[in-house]
Amino acid sequence: KLKVPSAAGERESESAWLKTTRLGNGNTTTLHFYVHDVRAGPNATLYGVANSSITATSATSFGQINVFDDRVTAEADINSEEVARAQGLTTSSDLQIRAVTMNLNFLLKSGEYNGSVISIAGRNQVGDPQRELTVVGGAGAFRYARGYAITSTYANDVEANYSILEYTIYVTTYSDAIAAAAAGLSSAI
Repeated sequence: KLKVPSAAGERESESAWLKTTRLGNGNTTTLHFYVHDVRAGPNATLYGVANSSITATSATSFGQINVFDDRVTAEADINSEEVARAQGLTTSSDLQIRAVTMNLNFLLKSGEYNGSVISIAGRNQVGDPQRELTVVGGAGAFRYARGYAITSTYANDVEANYSILEYTIYVTTYSDAIAAAAAGLSSAI
């Protein structure tokens, strides 16, 4: 569904997984979707690329570095609409608790934000029921983004090496004109 601009200059755009409200000089976007993390097999989307000298004996896999390119869907079903890819890396970085340092980019692949990126970084204590991560920036429609993400493990099948992670991301950006001016593109407006 798409609401057209009102007389007050407000515009809302929404679908089942994304809603943007534009008021004044800012845009607030909420995204809700599911990341499918396949850790083994012919369709794996996560690969280990390095280990420290103690990774094999560490209870927290300390020093393990993984890269991933996960399918992101609007619903928990892996066969539902693909709306993005989750791409990045994790490093097991705590000697005491299972936690990773994440560099995560959501490359949106659907709708008016197709090709835009939301960048997230931070500590993810994977055993906690809910985790909060920081939105540190973005590209395209999410230039100058700031905000946070709440993630939780929706499902985890240890035998199949497959997890579904649920994400809700709250992002604030400047309006298009302000973002373009801040980037030195005011002549393009």
